[in-house]
This record gives sequence, structure tokens and C-alpha cells, in this order.
Amino acid sequence: MSGTSLTRRLLLTVFAVIVVFFAVTVFLLDVLFRHAAERSLREVLDAQMVALVAAADPDGPESVTLTAMVDTRFDTPGSGLYAEIRSGSGESIWRSQSVTGTDVQFGPPLEGGERKFFFTEMVDKGVRLAVSSRSIVYDDLHGEPARFTYSVASSLDAYEGQVASFRQQLVGWFAALALLLLATLFIVVRWLSRPMRQLVREIKEVEGGARDQLSEAWPIELTPVTSNLNALLESERQRIRRYRDTLGNVAHSLKTPLAVMRQTLGAGGEQARDDLSVAMNREIDRMTGIIEHQMKRAAASGGVLLGQAPVDLAPIVADLRVALLKVYGNKDLLFETAIPADAQFIGDRNDLTEMLGNLLDNACKWSKSRVRITADVDGWADSRRALGIVIEDDGPGIAQTDRAKVLQRGGRADEATPGHGLGLSMVHDTVALYGGAMSIDDAALGGARVDVKLPGRVRGSVEG
Repeated sequence: MSGTSLTRRLLLTVFAVIVVFFAVTVFLLDVLFRHAAERSLREVLDAQMVALVAAADPDGPESVTLTAMVDTRFDTPGSGLYAEIRSGSGESIWRSQSVTGTDVQFGPPLEGGERKFFFTEMVDKGVRLAVSSRSIVYDDLHGEPARFTYSVASSLDAYEGQVASFRQQLVGWFAALALLLLATLFIVVRWLSRPMRQLVREIKEVEGGARDQLSEAWPIELTPVTSNLNALLESERQRIRRYRDTLGNVAHSLKTPLAVMRQTLGAGGEQARDDLSVAMNREIDRMTGIIEHQMKRAAASGGVLLGQAPVDLAPIVADLRVALLKVYGNKDLLFETAIPADAQFIGDRNDLTEMLGNLLDNACKWSKSRVRITADVDGWADSRRALGIVIEDDGPGIAQTDRAKVLQRGGRADEATPGHGLGLSMVHDTVALYGGAMSIDDAALGGARVDVKLPGRVRGSVEG
């Protein structure tokens, strides 16, 4: 059913279910009503039978006299209520006046104590009848046994009229109820599907360039879809912008080193050649660092969360700890870790390794003897900042005035220490691409504290 409206599919499905349900309900109610009407009819015929038996006074095996007035309809021809009394031999010994001019068939005579109820039809008039018969045996009737069959019949016209009227009302009411339910359902479905129609409309506006992102307010069920779509849109814009700017950044950044090299090459003398060698090496290092930074920045995943398999944090920290303890073995570092085993990062594994590697390397370089990394996952936080990672050291720290500077490319708090000033800025750029946050503060250990918020979750958790 590709291309069919979900609203139409839902309404058609519910309409079919309602029709089947109401049809079965109408059928069952009709059966129950007919059974109830038939039971009522039998009770009426039984009452007439009791009155007939009470009014009959047998004179002998082949004769009976009615000593009391029964229902007056028995005395009216064609009234619709008929009666007959037959002897044991099957001979009719009494018939009501209402039978006159009809061919009512009361059935065969019954054995002693037998009862029978059945439906028949007057062929000449096409009228259906309900017939109730009962056999009564007298052991000693004027000195000899006798058996009589009492029969009462009633026209089904009134009964069938009631059933037809009930059936008509039942179908009418249920049809009206079905239409009312469908109209109500249509209104409810239109109201419930309004966010979906809005989503379709906003996606078309994004495709047409009328808007950059989807709006923020959505029902809980659609929030994961819209937030991921917004993340994808933002990521793609950043990726395109990053590739567009990378060449320009590289070209602009290399202008100064090239100018210095050109000026230095114009100098002469022994001292000039020594200065040339130092200056050339310094500018080459700067150019290498610039190229490194721009290429890594261009190759970063761009903070794409869609389709990324969650990455366990603990194993990466463990591998980095082993490597850094070897690199800084001369410091006899106390490298503390407190990483939950189920903490996961949602993003590219290489990006996470690059970020943690730069931060931990920076902490180890400036520490005196102690580095600590901790992490936690906040299930109530924004999914793009749920994973919190804190790296601390006991070094000199970073002054308040230098904290913004070190997050910029080439910015360094200590110009005397070798390096390009790119590590923290690269981490800051990558964190921003993931929609996270990064801050620098004073550590409880006495040095610097770097607090990073990234997309993350607890292993096994699923948003719903």
C-alpha cells in the first residue's frame, strides 16, 4: 500500500473492524431477541393451554364439555388464536370457533404425558403458526381409562412483526452509532496526526530552503526523530562549511610563515645562516602544526550521531593510561581513573581517542605527580551532553585570564614550553561539532580541571 495516506489506512481498517463487530453484535442480539420472543410466545401458549385444560370437563373417552369461558378469541373466526381437543384415537372432539374456515394442522395426537411445541403454516392463507400440544391421561374416567390431546395454536404475525421492528431499529441505531464513531475517530485521528503533517510540512520547507532546521516543540514520540534530523542537518552544514573553510584557513595560516621564511632567506653572513636555520625550523614546525590541525579538523566526523555505534569509554581510557604512563615514566605519575564500565560515547571512536589523548597528554605534561580522570552519565540531561568527563592534574593550573586563550588555535598559556598550542583548541572544536560543551576551572588537586560534556548513554539503555 505504498503511497497510501496513513490516516486513510487507519480509517479504512477501523471502519472494517467496526462493520464486522457491529454485524456480529446485531446478529447475536437478533438471535437473543428472537429466542426471548419465542420463549415469551411459548409461555403465552402454555397459559392458554392451562386455561383450556381447566375449562374442559371430559364426559367420556370420546367426549368433552367446556364448563367455563376461555379466551374470547377462540370464539372469533380467524382471530389468530386456535384450539382443539382430540381423543386418544386422534378424533377431534372439540374445536374452537376461530378454526372455522382454516386448515390449521395441530399435529398428530400425543402419547400420555407427552408435550410438543413446533411451528407450522396455514397453506391456504400463508400464515405461520406456533403450536403447543399436551397429552393428559385419565386412569379412571367413568370406569375406564381415557387420553386426550389438548392443542393451542397462535398466529406468528405479531411475533414476526415485533422481531422485524426490533431488527430494523437495531440496524438503524447501530448504523448511526457506527457513523458517529467513524466521525469521532476521523476528528481524533486528524488531531493526533497534526504533528505528523507539521513534520512533513517542515521537512518540505527545509528541502525548499525556507528554514534551516525543524522546530523544537514536538510530542515525546517524535522528539527522537526530530532531534536526530536536526542533528544531521546541523552536522551536514558544519561538514560542508568545514571543508569549504579548510583550504582557506590553510592558505591564510601559511602566509605569515612563508613571509618570515622569505625575509630570512634574504639575509647574509655566518650568523645569518645560523639564524636562518633556527628560523626555518621554527616556521616549518609552525606550518606542520597548522597543516596538522586543519587536516584533522577537516577529517573529524563532524559530530554525526546518526548511525554511530556507541563506544565504550573505559577501554579507551585504559589504553591511553598505559601509553601515557610509558611516555611520562620519568615523573612516577599517579594516574587515577574512575570510569563506569557501562558508560558509552555516541560518536566516532577516533574523535573520542583524539580528544581524550590531547587532554590527558596535556594534563600529564603539566602535572607534578598526579592525574585523575572521572566520568558519569546523566540520564536526565540533553542527550548531546549526557556524558560528563572530568580531567584534573596537580600542576600549576591555567589562569583565569588565559582560559579563553588556550581554547583558540595557537593560543598557549606558557610560550616557553614547546608546542603549537593546538591540542586544546582541536578538542574544543571537536566537542563543539558534537553539540557538547568544554570548560576549564581550578582542580581540587591544585592544577587545572577540564570538564567536557559529550553525547553518551548507559550501555543497554534505549530512549522511549
